[in-house]
Amino acid sequence: MFSRHAAGVVLVIDFTSATGATNDRHEIPLHPDENRTGDIWHIRLETALDQFTYGYRMDGTFSPAHNGLIYDPDTLLIDPLCPRLLPRKWGEKCAYGRAPSCSTPARQDFDWEGDRPLKTPLPETVVYELHPRGFTRHPSAGVSHPGTYLGIVDKIPYLKALGITAVELMPVTEFDENDIVFHDPDSSEPLKNFWGYNPVSFFALKSGYAADCGNHVNEFKSMVKSLHQAGIEVFLDIVFNHTGEGGYDGPTSSFRGIDNPIYYLLDQENRTYLNFSGCGNTLNCNHPVVRSLIRDALRFWVIEMHVDGFRFDLASILGRDRTGQVLANPPVIEMIAEDPVLRDTKIIAEAWDAAGLYQVGSFSTDSRWAEWNGRFRDDVRAFMAGHDDMVTRLATRIAGSSDLYQTSCRSPLSSINFITSHDGFTLYDLVSYEKKRNRANGEDNRDGENHNLSWNSGFEGDPGPRPVRKLRFRRMRSMATILLLSQGIPMITAGDEFGRSQQGNNNAWCQDNRIGWIDWSLAHKNKDLLRFFRRCIDLRKKHPVFRREEFFRHHEADPETDHAPEITWQYLEPGQPNWAPDCHGLAFLLHGRRQGMIRDDDFFIMINGSREETLSFTLPGPPEDTVGRAWFRIIDTSAAAPDDFVDPGLHPPLDSGQVLAVLPQSVVVLQSRPGT
Repeated sequence: MFSRHAAGVVLVIDFTSATGATNDRHEIPLHPDENRTGDIWHIRLETALDQFTYGYRMDGTFSPAHNGLIYDPDTLLIDPLCPRLLPRKWGEKCAYGRAPSCSTPARQDFDWEGDRPLKTPLPETVVYELHPRGFTRHPSAGVSHPGTYLGIVDKIPYLKALGITAVELMPVTEFDENDIVFHDPDSSEPLKNFWGYNPVSFFALKSGYAADCGNHVNEFKSMVKSLHQAGIEVFLDIVFNHTGEGGYDGPTSSFRGIDNPIYYLLDQENRTYLNFSGCGNTLNCNHPVVRSLIRDALRFWVIEMHVDGFRFDLASILGRDRTGQVLANPPVIEMIAEDPVLRDTKIIAEAWDAAGLYQVGSFSTDSRWAEWNGRFRDDVRAFMAGHDDMVTRLATRIAGSSDLYQTSCRSPLSSINFITSHDGFTLYDLVSYEKKRNRANGEDNRDGENHNLSWNSGFEGDPGPRPVRKLRFRRMRSMATILLLSQGIPMITAGDEFGRSQQGNNNAWCQDNRIGWIDWSLAHKNKDLLRFFRRCIDLRKKHPVFRREEFFRHHEADPETDHAPEITWQYLEPGQPNWAPDCHGLAFLLHGRRQGMIRDDDFFIMINGSREETLSFTLPGPPEDTVGRAWFRIIDTSAAAPDDFVDPGLHPPLDSGQVLAVLPQSVVVLQSRPGT
């Protein structure tokens, strides 16, 4: 156990009988001369017993205002490196800080059956973000073990049919779901910390997400192995920016009681916590001890649990020094990118923090780091809500966000494109609400984002009149098309593909109920929307023109170099783009001919972001190397299913120069095919 400032350390062990009763406690003081080397306290014990729980008491100075030390010998602390805490079912009260909580695992031999990392190439990756409990907890999920790792296994055929290549699990490290002071304003029932962004450990797996909480490690491994067998990678949303101990008024369960000024950022004058996380404390990520802990945790999840990648919550905090200042070359960010064990994993940054630091495009110059592209989310939302001065921004996002990543010699693959995530409105609520409805969170609607860039399609709330509902589904199809046919790596939020709603709640972090759970009956009710998502994902997979590994270099023909254009922009007429602030339409031609690659089809995509005006686009002539090909409409998001997405050739070919009307809030996609 590391502790620089503790004056005394006691190892506390509870042995457990065969019946499960704790009947034998040993408290072993560690001698500072015999059991301490540098800042490491250590002891070797031997026992014939397989199972026991343990924790540490630490004694020393208690002077938070003077030096930030918080030592209380009555508190039983969690070993930060322990990979297993005492299992407990979801909702059961924990004993963190009050009883030994670190648990040695029972013998759990697991047969990985030769499982190896999938190493799915980044251009082929389609991410699907889900909550391990909320994904299958709803009664409509139709799984044998709702709300568990095994429930996810039951949904693998669905995930495979959808076409995604990776699931991104919201936090699965242990947290206390009961560490919340808010109550339901109607029933007065206490709410739950449903999302779990409040870790008490970076190693221990959340046992409450298992069908058998005592076998949770094997259940998680079974889930990973089964997903891998289906060709689906597993990413973890991991929280290294703060812990569940909160501020000085929060529970002390581990880090604060071990060495508070080492593990956390403290104000140098009054020793209060620097709160860049919005959760009461900020981890001192660039301290060598904490860096080592982060590295060991990431390696554990890759080596022992076969995880394929990580999304780092509020990752900009990883770039702050001990005073909170932003570092030019943060050691921990470089360490993660350069670690040899992690070399094949995907690493994704949420490149901002709760204190206003926004680093999308500048988080790191290392191409290993991808970023949640918040600019993509905001610009697509704004354009498809009819905002002015968005057409240039939309074009930049569709083309891979070169303004963010090209100057640092990165590529479109640095951009994780998304329109929604767990944090904010669902896709259905984005087109149904302009005002958040978070009263159920118990904070009088004060929590959650106010700047949502949403438009309710002409009627606030759900259900709406039939024409409004029709427009909402059109807009969802349009945004799905933009997301899945843009350069970069797309991410879909679970349930968006069939119109899931949170009833206007845009911060459902504490809603362990039907607001936070996915209603699977909508997969049948809105089966046409689900079909549309599947077809879009399949189209992306089949055509490398949507999965470029480098930015567009040639926007127009260059006769001197014989370089054909790779993308051509226009407004209503070929060769005539309109970047004016009041323009709400955009069209572009993706040229299938690519240097050194097999020829792909050409695609002409027309987008109308106007709320009311129909736009008439003139189709461009065929590229010079496409003799004998014609345009065929495959997508029209304003059409009713199944005509919203059809096979090429189902409709008659369209002639170059022909005028095509695109309804408001619609996207039309044409594909070049050999003419008849």
